[in-house]
Order: sequence, then structure tokens, then C-alpha cells
Amino acid sequence: MRNLRNYLFIFFLFPLILFAEDGSQLWLRFPNVKNGISSDKIISKGNNPTLEIIKKELMNYWQGQAVELKTDKSLKNLKDGYVIKSNSEKIVISAAKESGLLYGVYHILRLQQTKSNLINLNITEKPSYDVRILNHWDNLDGTIERGYAGHSLWKWEDLPNKISPRYEEYARANASIGINSVVLNNVNASPNMLRTDYLQKVKVLADIFRPYGIKVYLSVNFSSPKVIGRVENSDPLNKNVQQWWKEKTSEIYQLIPDFGGFLVKANSEGQPGPQDYGRTHADGANMMADVLKPHGGIVMWRAFVYSPSKEDRAKQAYLEFVPLDGKFRDNVIVQIKNGPIDFQPREAFNPLFGALKKTPEMVEFQITQEYLGFSNHLVYLAPLFKETLESDTYSNGKGSTIAKITDGTLRKNKFTAMAGVANIGEDENWTGNHFAQANWYAFGRLAWNHELSSEQIADEWIKMTFTDDKEFVNPVKEMMLSSRETVVDYMMPLGLHHIFASGHHYGPEPWGDYQGGRPDWSPVYYHKADANGIGFDRTKTGSDAVSQYFSPLNNIYGDIETCPENLILWFHHVPWNYKMKDGKTLWEELAFKYDTGVQNVREYQKTWDKMDKYVDAERFRSVQSKLKIQAKDAVWWKDACLLYFQTFSKMPIPYEIERPVHELEDLKKIKLDLKHHN
Repeated sequence: MRNLRNYLFIFFLFPLILFAEDGSQLWLRFPNVKNGISSDKIISKGNNPTLEIIKKELMNYWQGQAVELKTDKSLKNLKDGYVIKSNSEKIVISAAKESGLLYGVYHILRLQQTKSNLINLNITEKPSYDVRILNHWDNLDGTIERGYAGHSLWKWEDLPNKISPRYEEYARANASIGINSVVLNNVNASPNMLRTDYLQKVKVLADIFRPYGIKVYLSVNFSSPKVIGRVENSDPLNKNVQQWWKEKTSEIYQLIPDFGGFLVKANSEGQPGPQDYGRTHADGANMMADVLKPHGGIVMWRAFVYSPSKEDRAKQAYLEFVPLDGKFRDNVIVQIKNGPIDFQPREAFNPLFGALKKTPEMVEFQITQEYLGFSNHLVYLAPLFKETLESDTYSNGKGSTIAKITDGTLRKNKFTAMAGVANIGEDENWTGNHFAQANWYAFGRLAWNHELSSEQIADEWIKMTFTDDKEFVNPVKEMMLSSRETVVDYMMPLGLHHIFASGHHYGPEPWGDYQGGRPDWSPVYYHKADANGIGFDRTKTGSDAVSQYFSPLNNIYGDIETCPENLILWFHHVPWNYKMKDGKTLWEELAFKYDTGVQNVREYQKTWDKMDKYVDAERFRSVQSKLKIQAKDAVWWKDACLLYFQTFSKMPIPYEIERPVHELEDLKKIKLDLKHHN
């Protein structure tokens, strides 16, 4: 009888096991077609690994008419792009190269999956950026700096002999959204990455990624010649150092002929760099550019540089790089974080954008949520990405948006690029939170076409990842689209920034003032709360960071009356009783913002709880659990900040909002494990 019961248990459990939903399919949930398109309905010439992938995707998932694939060199102006034309009998996809055909096939599969019309298509797509690149902050020991989805995908100890099937799954996911480049390792790079044994491992990954149109890049440690090459130093003007880089680069290209190039973090946060030898960033970048150029490689040189200084940290990148404008080789691009501090929930855009008139610039976004609740909080980042890209710098007059500066519209540079710090790990669902997959997806789609709206991208992702039932799509999309503003409200509204606990950057610590430490790693450095008010004075009477922005922004930001209220505490030290545009005092506005953030997360919980009939139980429960954490964290943030700032304002928390549930002294005792910066 027991055996029968066990058999019945397994019998009824089997369908649940078979259809258990762990999120590993991402947005690639094309319905598997039993009697899909036959190979004779796929018309193409030639044969190579990329075409084999294309045919496999079509035969497994395409439910429509015949597909003709045409390589047409006259379309080279579209770069990786493609042309799609269709009638009731056939779809024709044309591109200058096979990778373009692959992107075109993923386009029609996306249209099919979102139930779009597939007849009489006339589509021409050209990517906004040439290099659409994920930066992995993965370390050789398998840990990931600012990674919240488990250990690294890259199993260096197993490579080159043992190959995980997830490597190809990863490449496929990237290709499906147009990502064509990947930096495999942390910008805080180990010199060992350039050892021959590790390059042999990198070769294996490059070979897997190549058919999907993906090039491999490496972060390099500037001191590598001295550390692993036994050269006397790493001075970029030392002939022996130059020779070492030349030989190492040739070794890489012998193994990986299409290697992309180097990403460099130098002279920032203790990393070595050319300034160690009295040289400039241009000296260091150009030395690497010269050895890469014969092979077609590029250097992405990070502008995230700052050091202990009396100068406002928000000004430092501008001060270091503007004097070097025009001194970089044409295969160097300066990689600039979207804001001048460090991936905050909201920042003023980085004033370096547009300030370099003769040097290619690229945006670096952070997909991983270092300052946005890690993988615990639902925060859809497309609105943040769009806010940056659509910001008008006025560098060439009105309309000089960051998108137009970086995509080649206003600056005719040799190549263009956009980078995102990856949120991917070995978790079954890749990103720790099922909704964090949307940020990987959104980055890829915007790097391909920055004119897409946050709403369009969310709509696609929801339909591809969950269901196209409008009773699910509409409320979940509304939740996603408001989520970035919600997190700003419950963490740091009105332009507050960097008041996180040191190291881990998860919870609040506005009281943080680390004696003996660097001032610019302390929250009090940024919020400057005192009896008179709160906020960082960056006007002419303060640090004068406003002067780094082009007119009229310098005047708009510099005047408290015209400064956008969502940045008012970024640029101004504002009195507690200052009257905001809605008639509230600053203190009241701050309190209402924090409360709004908390209430919005509670609404997300209510919205999601109604979605159980539209989504599988496993993903439903996982998201539900994360939202519970987010709701608790939002209250933690609200109470910590309001109770602490109240010690300066001496004003009552408005009675209309929810009362604090914590004591300030108890909140000050909370300590989490610390990790270092990046």
C-alpha cells in the first residue's frame, strides 16, 4: 500500500516537476512548435555557425510563413541592422552580415510572441550604438562585486576543459536583445586575467559567443607588466612596458582573432594607473590604444576617478578629463557613469557629457542594483536610463541630449558604445529577482534603439516573460513604470544622495560619519543636515559644481527657485521651512515623499497578490516574498531618515502620514556585512 501511495504521489507530482517555473527561460519563451517551419521553407545561401543557429531558432519556434535570409553588402550602412519585409507567403530578412540576420530573426520571433501583425512588414533597424556591452564585475575566485544573483557564471577552475551549457544560453539571451559585446571580469581587475592559462580559458568563451555575434573584452590591471611580466615598472612611457603590452596583445589576438579590446579602471579607489608615474590618463590610454590598433581593438577608459580631496567629489571627473580633451587616440572612448557620484537612485547627469568636444564618450549604466535594494527590490530601470539619455546638456545648443552626443548624431566619432554593469549570476533565474530580468532586457533594447520608450520595453518584456493577458499586463506595467520613482521616494527624495550604510550600500545610515575615513565615503558629507537645513550647496557660493554645466543649466540649477525640485538637495542647502511649489515646507515635503514611497510598495503588494491566477505558483511566490522584504525595507528607510533628520529640523512629522515604528537608537545599531566600493 505504501508503494502505491508513493507511486501516486510521484505520478501527481511529476507534471509539477516537469513544468516547474524557475525563471531560467528569461523572456525567451517562444512556444515550441511540434510541426514548425520545415528546413525547406528557410531560404538561405551558404552555411556557418550563425546561420545554423538562425535555422534552429526558426525550426523550433517560428509558426508563420516561409523565411528568406539574404546577406546584402549594400546594407553595410545599417551596421548590425537589418531590413524585414513580408507578405502572406514569405518574410524576407536582409542584412550586411549574418549577425544582422540573427537579430532580424529574433525581431520576428518577438513580434510573434507579443502577437503583433506579421503581414506587410516593412521594417528597417539600425542600432543606436556600435558596441552594446555588458560589463561583468566578476572576480577570478567566482565572487561578483555588486552581484546579487549568486556566484559568477564563469567557472574559471573548470575551463577550458569543462563547459557549462549556460554559456551558450547566456549568449543566446544577449543576442536576442542586440547585445554584441561582453567584458568578462571586474574593473578592479586581477593581473592574472592576462596570464596565458587564463587567456586559454577566455578563448573557449569567445568561441562559444562568436556565432551569436558577441565579442569578448577584458578589464586589465594597469600594473600587469610589473606584476606578471616582471618588467621593472608599469610606466606607460617605458619602452619595455610598451613592448610587454604589444606582445601580450598579440598573444591574445592569436587566440581570439576578433577580441574587442580593453576596459581600464585606473587611478581610482586605489587602483594603479599612469598617474603613479606622473603620467596622464591620456598617456596610459594611448599606450594601450597603440598596441590594439593594428588588430582593430579599442580601449574603454573609465572616467570614474576620484581621490581624497577637498574638492567636491561630483566635480572630480570633469576636472581630470576636460584638460585632456583631444589628446586621446581615435580608438579610445571615455566611459562615463550616468551621474557624477556613483549610480545613485537619482543623480544630476554627469557634466562630463558634452564637455569633451574632441573625445568619444560612452555612457556606463548600472544594471545590477548596488544602490537600489539589490535583488530584493523591484525597481524597473528603463526610466532611469531614459532620464539620462534624454537629458539635454546644451553642449551644442538646445537639443544636445546625452543620447545624441554618444550615438554619433552630434559627434562623428569612429565608433559609439553604451555599457551596462551586469546583474547576472548563477541563480536559476539569472538575476536573483524575476523582475530584475527586465533591467537586463531594457538595457539591451535601449542600446539597440534608445528611442524606445520605457513603456514599450516593459510591455514587450511582460508579454514575453509572463502572459499577454491585459488583466495582468496593464497593472504590472503600471507597477514597473512607477517603481524607480517609488524607490527614490523611500530612499533619497528631492536630490538627496549617497546616505547608504558604508560598504554594502543596502540600508540607510544618514548619521554615518566615519572618523578617520575619507569624508566622501560618509553620508554626512552628502546631506550636510544641520539646524538651518539640508542639502549639498553646489552653487557659486558653495562648491560651484553648477559651473561645470553649460548655459542655461548652470543658472537653472544654481537658482533655488528654478532648480528642479527632484534635484533641489543635490544643488542647494535648503532651509527646513523653505516653501516648495505645492505650498509645503521642505520638511513636510520630505516626510510626505518618504511616506509615499512606503505606501506605493504596499500598493505593489496588493497588485501582485491579485495576479496569482495569471502566473505560475513558483514565480508568483518568489516575487511576493521579495515585495514583503521591500515593504519592510521601505519603512526602515523612511523611519531612519525622518527620525534622524528630525533631530536637526526640530519639526513634527506631519500627522497625516504613517507614524514611525522604530526607535532611532535601535536603527543605529543595525550592522550588515561590509564590502568595498567599486
